[in-house]
Amino acid sequence: MNKSQLVKISILCTALLLVTCGNQEQESQPVSQIASAETAAETEIKSRFRPAGQGTTAGEWDAYGAEIGSTKYTSLDLVNADNVNDLEIAWRRSALDEYYIDINPQQRYSNTWNAAPVVKNGVAFVTNGVGLVEAFDPGSGETIWVQEPPGGAQGLPGAPTRGVAYWTDGEDERIIVQRGTYLYALNAANGELYPDFGVNGRVDLQFMPPEFERYRWGGVPMVVRDVIVLGQSMSDTFDAKEAYRGDVHAFNVRTGEPLWTFHTIPQEGEFGTDTWQDRSWSYTGHAPVWALFSADEELGMVYMPISSSTNDMYGGHRIGDNLFSQSIVAVDVETGDRVWHFQTVHHGLWDYDPPAAPILMDITVDGREIKAVTQLTKQAFAFVFDRETGEPVWEIQELQVPQSNVPGEVTSPTQPFPTKPAPFDRQGATEENLIDFTPELRAEALEIFNNYVTGPVFTPPSISTENGTKGTIQLPGSQGGADVQGAAFDPETGYLYIPSITSPFIADILPGDQEVTNLTYTKGSRRWIAGPRGLPLFKPPYGRITAIDMNTGDHVWMVANGDGPRQNPAISHLNLPKLGVPGRPVPLLTKSLLFIGEGFTNLRPGGRIPFDMPVEIATNSGGPWFRAYDKQTGETVWEVELEAGTTSPPISYLHGGEQYILVAIGDREHSPEMLAFKLPGED
Repeated sequence: MNKSQLVKISILCTALLLVTCGNQEQESQPVSQIASAETAAETEIKSRFRPAGQGTTAGEWDAYGAEIGSTKYTSLDLVNADNVNDLEIAWRRSALDEYYIDINPQQRYSNTWNAAPVVKNGVAFVTNGVGLVEAFDPGSGETIWVQEPPGGAQGLPGAPTRGVAYWTDGEDERIIVQRGTYLYALNAANGELYPDFGVNGRVDLQFMPPEFERYRWGGVPMVVRDVIVLGQSMSDTFDAKEAYRGDVHAFNVRTGEPLWTFHTIPQEGEFGTDTWQDRSWSYTGHAPVWALFSADEELGMVYMPISSSTNDMYGGHRIGDNLFSQSIVAVDVETGDRVWHFQTVHHGLWDYDPPAAPILMDITVDGREIKAVTQLTKQAFAFVFDRETGEPVWEIQELQVPQSNVPGEVTSPTQPFPTKPAPFDRQGATEENLIDFTPELRAEALEIFNNYVTGPVFTPPSISTENGTKGTIQLPGSQGGADVQGAAFDPETGYLYIPSITSPFIADILPGDQEVTNLTYTKGSRRWIAGPRGLPLFKPPYGRITAIDMNTGDHVWMVANGDGPRQNPAISHLNLPKLGVPGRPVPLLTKSLLFIGEGFTNLRPGGRIPFDMPVEIATNSGGPWFRAYDKQTGETVWEVELEAGTTSPPISYLHGGEQYILVAIGDREHSPEMLAFKLPGED
C-alpha cells in the first residue's frame, strides 16, 4: 500500500468519525455524504500547501531552488529576448556587511559566496561570507538587519552555507538557518532569535561523539509543513573503516524539538541491513546528504540524495550493495519513515554520489499524467520516478559492468542504466572519446591514455604501481557530469535544462599503511588529468547545457557553455567553435530565457590539480561570462563579461514593478559580491 492510499484511508476514517459524531441521532449515513466529507477533507489539506514543481511564487523567490521542488523557475518575463541586451547593473552588495567589519576589521571570509537569497514580502534574506544571515532591500541592496554573531567578535568566524529557509503560518514569519553546530530560528522582521526555540534560540547539532568529527553542513535547511530537515557534510578523508553515520535529522519549526532521525546506513532490525555483508552496517559510516533536499508539501514527502559510505573508493570491508548509500530515498516528513527508495549505484567505488536536489516535475508520458521526481547523477544519468510510489517512469536496466581485480574487493556485477533519457554528458575513458583535433594530438593523447586502466563507465578504481598503471581514468569524474548545481525545469513546457562538465579524474588506490589505518586500501592522488600540450584528454564540450523534453525523454538541444581552450596554440589555427568550460554553474529559468554563468574560476593549481596542468581545463574552472540563452533553441541572446566567475545560483524576482536578476561573483583575486541586474528605468 503506497502513501497516497494510506493518506486517503486516514482522511476517510476522519471523515467517518466526524460524520458519526456529528449525527448521533442517525443510524446510518449515505455513502454519497461520506464521499463528500472525504473530498472536503482532502481539499482542506491540499489547500494549505502550494503544488510542487510549479516554480516560485510569482514575483518572489521562495527557496534556494526557487521553491522546495528545486525547479529554479520563475514565470517572470519583463526581461525577455527583445530587451535583455539592455540589462545593466543596478547595485552591488559585498559578501560581508560593514557591521561585521567594524566588529573585526581583520575578519576573513570565503571568496566563494555560493548562497542564493530568499525574497519574500519585499525583503531578501541571505547567508553571508561567514554563514550569518543578512536581510536587505532587494531594490537597492541596502541592509535592513543582520544576525548578531553569537559571542560577539569571537563568534564571527564561520563557514558560508548555501542559504536560508523561510517559514510562515500566516502570522509568524521565520528565517531558518544552520551555522556550524547550531540551528537558529530568526524573526524575519528584525533578525532576533526566538528564545523558546531550542535553548536560548538555538539547537545544538553536535550529535556525534567527539572522537569522530564535528558536525558541519554547507547546505540549506529544508522546511516542509512545520518540520525542519537537515543533512550534514563529512570529510572525504577516510582513516579507518569505522566512522560515524551521516544521519538525517528533523526538528519542529516552532520549538526546535527533535522529531525523528533517519539512519542513512540501516541499523539492527531495519530494512536494508541484508545489503551489508558480515554486519558491516554496524561500523561503516558517512553516507550523508551533503547536497540539498527537495520536498512535496502536499504529499508530505521529502526526497533525500544520500551519498557514499566509508571508504568511497575501496569497499572490501563492506561487501554488498550497501543501502542507502548513493540512493534517492523518499521519507514521510512527519515520521521520517521510508516510503520508497532507489539505489543509483550499487556498492559505490567511484564517488558517484547523487549530488543535486531531486527535481519535482509534473509531466505527461504517453498520455499519462505523472507527478515525477528526477535525480541527476555524477555519471550523467537522469533517473525519473513517480514521486509518490517510486516507480520508474521509463525502464531502468541492470547491465553488466567491469569488475575489480583489487584483492578483497567484490564489485557489483551490474549497475542501473536508465533507458530514457539518454546520458547528458560523455561517459567512459575509451579511445573513441580521446581528442582528435589533429592526428598528432590524438597520438599524444593515446600515449598518456595507455599509462592508466581505462574502460567504460563504472570501470573500477585500480592500484597505482611504480612499474605498472597509474590508476583508473574515470569519466565522468568524481564531480560530474552533473553536480550540486543541479538543473532547471520549465513546468509550462516540460523541458529540463542540465549544465554538466566533461572532466576526467584518476581513481587510484594504494595499500593502506597498517600503522595508521585498518583499511586494506586507501585513496591515492585522486587528481584531475590533462591531455597533451595543455589540452584536455577527451573530446569537448568540456562544459555544456543539455535541454531534454521530459514528456518524451528525448534530448532537444545541446550547446557548449563557454569558449574553453580553443585559443591554445596547438589548435588556435583550426578556428574551432566554443569548446565549453568545466565551471559547474547553476541555471536560472524564466518564462522565455535561461540565465547561466560559467562558474567559479579556479586560479590556484596544486592539490588535486597538478601544477603543470592549465587550470582552465580542470573542474571548477569556469570564466567571467554570464549569459542568457533562448530556451527553445539554445542560442545565446545576451552575454556580459564580469570581474570574476559566478559563484551562486542566479535568482529573479519583482520589486517596485521591475524584474531583477541577481548573481554573486568572486575568486581569489576579486572579493565576493552580489550583482543585481535590471532594465534601465524611464527618464
